[in-house]
Amino acid sequence: MCGIVGVLGNHEVAPILVESLKRLEYRGYDSAGIATLNDGKLDRRRAVGKLVNLSDTLVHNPLAGKSGIGHTRWATHGAPSVTNAHPHQAGAVAVVHNGIIENFRELRAELAEHGANFVTETDTETVALLTQHHMNQGADPVTAAKQTLARLEGAFALAFLFDGHDDLMIAARKGSPLAIGYGEGEMFVGSDAIALAPLTNKIAYLEEGDCAVITRTSVEITDQNGTLANRAVKTIEIDSTRIDKAGHKHFMAKEIAEQPAVIGTAIGKYLSPQGDIELSDQDIDFNDFDRIIMVACGTASYACLTAKYWFEQIARLPVEVDVASEFRYREPPIPPRTLAVFVSQSGETADTLAALRYCEGKAARILSVVNVPESSIARESDIALLIHAGVEVGVASTKAFTCQLVVLYMMVLKAARARGTLDAEALADHIFGLRGLPATISHALEKNDTMHAAALKLSHARDVLFLGRGQMYPLALEGALKLKEISYIHAEAYASGELKHGPIALIDENVPVVVMAPRDALFDKTVSNMQEVMARKGKVILISDAKGQAEANDGVWFSIEMPPVPDALAPILYAIPAQLLAYHTAVAKGTDVDQPRNLAKSVTVE
Repeated sequence: MCGIVGVLGNHEVAPILVESLKRLEYRGYDSAGIATLNDGKLDRRRAVGKLVNLSDTLVHNPLAGKSGIGHTRWATHGAPSVTNAHPHQAGAVAVVHNGIIENFRELRAELAEHGANFVTETDTETVALLTQHHMNQGADPVTAAKQTLARLEGAFALAFLFDGHDDLMIAARKGSPLAIGYGEGEMFVGSDAIALAPLTNKIAYLEEGDCAVITRTSVEITDQNGTLANRAVKTIEIDSTRIDKAGHKHFMAKEIAEQPAVIGTAIGKYLSPQGDIELSDQDIDFNDFDRIIMVACGTASYACLTAKYWFEQIARLPVEVDVASEFRYREPPIPPRTLAVFVSQSGETADTLAALRYCEGKAARILSVVNVPESSIARESDIALLIHAGVEVGVASTKAFTCQLVVLYMMVLKAARARGTLDAEALADHIFGLRGLPATISHALEKNDTMHAAALKLSHARDVLFLGRGQMYPLALEGALKLKEISYIHAEAYASGELKHGPIALIDENVPVVVMAPRDALFDKTVSNMQEVMARKGKVILISDAKGQAEANDGVWFSIEMPPVPDALAPILYAIPAQLLAYHTAVAKGTDVDQPRNLAKSVTVE
C-alpha cells in the first residue's frame, strides 16, 4: 500500500524525492518522509498527514545530499505519527518499506536480548535494527542487508541506505512490487513506473525474492536462491503530463470525464474495423473450458459479478465469482477444464495475486484483466488483457471499472461466438451497440447537473440504500461502495427482490433509496419493489431511461434520466450516475474526494 522511492543522483535529491512521492501518494497518505546522505551522514525529515506537510517541513528545515530514499505511508503497524513515519533509522542504516513483516515480534524479541532500543510501534523498525545488528557483528552493508532479508517473513519492498556509502543502495522485493530505473550516471528505485516516469523511461522490474545492489553506474541482482539474475530493461511509455487534473477540481472528476475516450481506446484495441474481436496474440478457445472462476477485490469484484451475468446469459458458460481475500482460504477444488480470470487495476493487489498463485498448475489457463502491463499479475498470467484506462490517480476507481467491464464484455462476445450461442447477426448487433457506447456515455455525462442536484439531497442522509435487479445488482453494490468510500455516508446495496426478506425494515422517511432500473425485462419487478419502498415513506431516486421514467416516476423523490442503451450494456452506462452521485455528495460534504480517509489505491498487503 505504501509508496517508496530511492535515488542515487547527480543533483540535490530532496526535491526529486518529494516530486516522485507526489506520484505515489495514492498508495497512502498517513505520513511521509525522506532520508538523504550528505557528506556521508544520514539525516531524515518526516511529517504526519499528506505530502504537503513534509514539503512545508523541508522549507523550514531542508535536507542536502544527492542520495536519498522516500516514503509515503498507509499505516499498518502503529498509528500515524512522526515517530512511526518512514524512513526508519537504526545507527548507520535507514530503511523504507512497503508491506508487512509477519515475524517482526519474534525478531523484536531476539533483538531485545541483544540490547536493541525500540522507539516506534512499526514492524519496519525491526528491519533497520536487525541490519544494524549484523553490521555490529562485523558484516559489511551488503552482507548485513542480505542476512536480514533471509530472516524476514511476510511481504515487502525495501530500500536501504547506509552511513558512509553515498554510492550504494540496496533494494529487495517479496510480494510487493519494486522497479529499478536506469539513468545517465544515476539510478532510481520506485514502487511503480509512474513514480519514475519524469526521471527515466528505462525500467527493470524485480522478480519475487530478488535483491539488487545498486550504485550510480551498476546494478547487481540476485534471485531468491542467491544466483545472479539479469532482469530485462524495458523502455516504457508513460506520459508524465497525464498525472495532473487537466483543469478539473479533482482527479476523480477528470477520470470520470475521460471515460468516453478511454472506453473508445479499449474497444479499438480489441475490435478490428471488420468487427472481429481479437483478444490476444495467444490463442484462447473458450470451448476448452467447462467453467470460469473470476477472482478480484472491491470494485473489480463487482466487474466480475457483472460479467458473470453476461457469461452465463450470452455465452452459456458457468461462472463462479470469489472475493480474492477469501478464495484461497476455502481451498476450492479447481477442475482441469477451468479458466481462472483475475481482475485488478494495479495488477499488484496482494490478495488477488495470492489467489492467482493458488490456481497455478490447477486451472487450464490463467487470464488477467489489468491496467498495468508489467504488473506482477500480468506477468504471472498465461494471458494478460489490458484495459487501456490510462493512469488512474483517484483512489475510488471510475474509468478503470468501466474499462474492465468493456474488456470483459468483449471476452463474453468472443466466448459466445466460439461456443455457438451467438450467430453472426446477433454478434453484429452487440458490436454495433459497443461501438456506440462512448457516445452514449458522453450523453450520460451531460446529466451532470441533474446528478449534482440529487447529490445535494443525498448529502444530508446518514444511511442510503441502493437497489438493482439482475445485472444491475452488481451496479447497486458499486454505487453503494462509491458513496461510502468518498462521502463516508453509510450505504448498502441489495438485490431488489431481497428487499422484503429483511432490509425493508430499514426504510423510513430518512432513508434515501437509489433504484437502478433501465427499462429492461426485469423493470416491472424492480418497480414493484420501488413501490414497496415508497409505501413506507422511503425517498426514491430513480435512475432509468425515458421509457422507464414515463412509466414509473410518479411519487419518486428525484429522477435521473439515462440515455437508451442495449440491455447488455446498461451496467457500463449506469456506472456513470453511480460515480457522479458519490462524487458530488462527497464534494457537498467537504470530504477528500481523491484521497479518502483510511484508503489507498493499490492494496499490496493482505
